[in-house]
Amino acid sequence: MITLQHFLVLSAVIFCLGLYVVLTRKNAVAILMGVELILNAASISFVAFSRYISGAITGQVFVIFIIIIAVSEAAVALAIILNIYQNFRTLDVDETKELKY
Repeated sequence: MITLQHFLVLSAVIFCLGLYVVLTRKNAVAILMGVELILNAASISFVAFSRYISGAITGQVFVIFIIIIAVSEAAVALAIILNIYQNFRTLDVDETKELKY
């Protein structure tokens, strides 16, 4: 039987992988993917807690908000990444320390 601890361990592993990607990668697209992993880990935790609390749907409501925020964040981040590539011809975040307009 799958318990709450199984879900929380899975969420912790995904969160750690996302944090590792954000801290170690220099590519802007890879950093964006790491942030998405972190948001997915939070979603798994919310759904797991709401599953084991009888009659609570607040976890699913939080997940819907997380999905909406993730979509908005991805759209804005991709627009910024495209603008950085257009100006600097690279996606390396170390080379884009000074943004121009």
